[in-house]
Amino acid sequence: MTRIIWLENMPVGNFPPVELALDEPNGLLCAGGDLSPARLLAAYRNGIFPWFSEGEPILWWSPNPRMVFLTEQFRLASRFRRSLRKSPWQVHSDTAFAEVVGLCASIPRAGQDGTWITDEIQTAYQHLHQLGHAHSIEVFEDELLVGGLYGVMIGRMFFAESMFSRQSGGSKVALAALARFLHQHACPLIDAQVENPHLLRLGGIRMRRTKFVATLAKYAALPGPSPRWRTLFQPHPASLLA
Repeated sequence: MTRIIWLENMPVGNFPPVELALDEPNGLLCAGGDLSPARLLAAYRNGIFPWFSEGEPILWWSPNPRMVFLTEQFRLASRFRRSLRKSPWQVHSDTAFAEVVGLCASIPRAGQDGTWITDEIQTAYQHLHQLGHAHSIEVFEDELLVGGLYGVMIGRMFFAESMFSRQSGGSKVALAALARFLHQHACPLIDAQVENPHLLRLGGIRMRRTKFVATLAKYAALPGPSPRWRTLFQPHPASLLA
């Protein structure tokens, strides 16, 4: 039986090498520790993220391959873009972070039973947001949030955590707006973590873990956009993405 490495006796910033992650389940690296900002940021800098369900210990992952989006190449499908031309939706950033995370946790997804975005996770990422490390993209129709996503920014690397739609296409618009914003600020990659059919249909690509970690090390070390996304991100109509 494979033994899992526990973090309890390791300094907050230390993680095992990602090469020690299991093949099955793909990417499981270690367990335990906490969700303090210092540990979370250290994890992301090393290509590691937390993913666990209620009642489980904190589990840390680094899958191989990794699912990513290239911001320069991200394109919405032409049929969907046409539908946006008369859309009333407006796109903002960091105006409703807690609500976005809560909706990511509460809105059911096909083939998914329950959520991994526990109260503990929500509190941890709210803390990262208050410190300027975590950000959200929101898609509004009048005052109603119809879609959004959130994630963590380190240097010029964005690590997407989750997204939701209340109306069809809401999360697609959030992702397209994020990719556009990041490309404008010389941030070439969105980490989408674990492959699934939906991400592949949106244009996600597989990247070997060795390449991902090397790319991450390069771009996370560069100065990134201002953490004040609410000011930096220019609100715009979703039709701009058409």
